[in-house]
Amino acid sequence: MNAEQTHKLTEHLARFVTESRRDSIERVLARRTRYVTVVLEDIYQPHNAAAVIRTCDCYGVQDLHVIENRNRFEPNEAVSMGAGKWVEVHRHGRPSADPTADCLASLKAQGYRIVAMTLREPSMPIAELPLDRPVALCFGSEEPGLTDTAHHQADCFAHLPMLGFTRSFNVSVSAAIALHEVTGRLRESDHPWQLREEEIAALRLAWYQAVVPRADAHARRILGA
Repeated sequence: MNAEQTHKLTEHLARFVTESRRDSIERVLARRTRYVTVVLEDIYQPHNAAAVIRTCDCYGVQDLHVIENRNRFEPNEAVSMGAGKWVEVHRHGRPSADPTADCLASLKAQGYRIVAMTLREPSMPIAELPLDRPVALCFGSEEPGLTDTAHHQADCFAHLPMLGFTRSFNVSVSAAIALHEVTGRLRESDHPWQLREEEIAALRLAWYQAVVPRADAHARRILGA
């Protein structure tokens, strides 16, 4: 869909969206970012999967990448609280021979610094992670953590400092803490974390389509598709 078609359909669907919902969408769009993304490798517990989607939405992170080497990503909708309508979930799985390698290579090609959230050394505290370029925060499955492939492809290792006997947080808690730290620092910086105008326009339309009943029928009528 070109820019003219996007504008035309957005203007039409706006008639069916309440003013308060339109205002809410605009506020969220102004704070949305793709400068930070989250990568989950082989997460298998539905409540963890859903909690991370919800966390991404809460912190304004638009994209979540899920790698399905062995485990299918099946979030619990009751936990995600509908956040899946607002966050784009990108799946990386079969028939790829190595979903982890392909996912991380693609993100690197897009300019992301691949950050393995890990207990392996050498690892920096998350508060010291450089934000001079976009970052992809990678989290592994609930017990083994990130695979060797993910570690080998990472540009750097980072960790969440802990003061107790337990050496790791639950994966959904880890994602929440990391995003709180990184997005907070990012929004106080001069880095270009905001979405581009064309991205805002595309998302606005996608979100209108998510809330307007029979949006596909409207699109066919307005665009003649």
